[in-house]
Amino acid sequence: MPQPETNTPPAPLNTPPGPATGSAPTTPLRDLTVTGLHNMFLSLERLSGGLLTGLAALFTLFFLAAVALASLAGVGLLLVPAALRLLRTVANWERERLLRWGVEIIHSYCEEVPRSPLRALGSLQHDVQVRRNALWLVCHSVLGLPLGLFGVLLPIIAVRDITFPLWWHLLPPNTAGASVGLPVHSWPAALAVGFLGLAWCAIMFGLSPALARLQGLPGKRLLGSRSQTVLTERIHHLTATRAAALQAHTTELRRIERSLHDGTQNRLVAVTILLGTARRVVRTRPERADEALEQAQAAAEDALAEMRGLIRTILPPVLEKRGLEGALNALAGGCSVPCAVAVRGLDRYASSIEATAYFVVAEAITNITRHSGATRARVSVTGREDRLHIEVHDDGRGGAQEGVGTGLAGIRTRVEAHDGSLIVTSPVGGPTHLHAELPCAS
Repeated sequence: MPQPETNTPPAPLNTPPGPATGSAPTTPLRDLTVTGLHNMFLSLERLSGGLLTGLAALFTLFFLAAVALASLAGVGLLLVPAALRLLRTVANWERERLLRWGVEIIHSYCEEVPRSPLRALGSLQHDVQVRRNALWLVCHSVLGLPLGLFGVLLPIIAVRDITFPLWWHLLPPNTAGASVGLPVHSWPAALAVGFLGLAWCAIMFGLSPALARLQGLPGKRLLGSRSQTVLTERIHHLTATRAAALQAHTTELRRIERSLHDGTQNRLVAVTILLGTARRVVRTRPERADEALEQAQAAAEDALAEMRGLIRTILPPVLEKRGLEGALNALAGGCSVPCAVAVRGLDRYASSIEATAYFVVAEAITNITRHSGATRARVSVTGREDRLHIEVHDDGRGGAQEGVGTGLAGIRTRVEAHDGSLIVTSPVGGPTHLHAELPCAS
């Protein structure tokens, strides 16, 4: 049986298909939601991390207050260096925490924490960064700790209220209630608590990033140094190191002059006298001329040896011949204590840098030989990141102090003249560890 013809018109060619019924562009909304949830979880993590540093800050604040009260009676003065070290440690924890979130904070401490209580008290006056750390401690204890606690408890409260309608009826009568303290006696009230949990989630979604930024704000403002402060401290530091370098240079010139005048010059005078005596002996008693000339030659050799030793103290020739590594091995070979040398990543540096590194190791080995009573020593020199790291370690009795003698003070003066740094750790009973850094960028 034939089918009836239909007059359906043909579909037009190259006609783009229209959108499906009921569909909508949801990609931007989905991306916004995913980004918001990601930021929320990261912010909650930052807030919880700030809770840990906030607890440490609160403990440090109480410790500082106890030390301050005990210092009024004189007893707490001995704990001032330990309190400042604790303050710096907690502040560095916050710097590291903020660095993990992309905030780099550069501090500008004037020096390491002094071991002397009086010098530690002086750092409170002269080191601006110490006072800024103390101010951050108060702000973070008052602001950062509650915000961190809020960041930890808010997700727990939200989950508790959202799931409340599922288990509220299992509670004993008259004990069920919302997180805000309102009692719940019926299913509508229980469902209202569930919606309250959703409200907590909305609060977390919207406020967590702002709260995390607010928690880190004191650290950004106080743990770093203001540019003007950094510039002023830098000028003071360079002025002090320049004055110390000039004083060291003057002292070195006086030492050379004294050595030439009292040593080499006297020996040359003795050579002249002996030569005059030899001339007279040649004329009067020729048979004793060899003995007189031998005495004059011995005196000349002694004068020459002393002059060579003096020249080595000005700029050791071994640095030019064998480089810094060979010069350090020569120093270690002349040490009366077994001394191992480890050298890594060295290059040829400016003569002043190599001479300073040589002087640091030479003076340290001299101190080990004379004063430490050590049985072994170790020298490590490493070139890393445009800085020359020098470490000298011994297992001696320790107790080295910069205020006693001129050895360590001379090392510090030479190192700081090159804008370097020196840290000496030498508790009584040992061991002693010296760490110096010299900038060596070309």
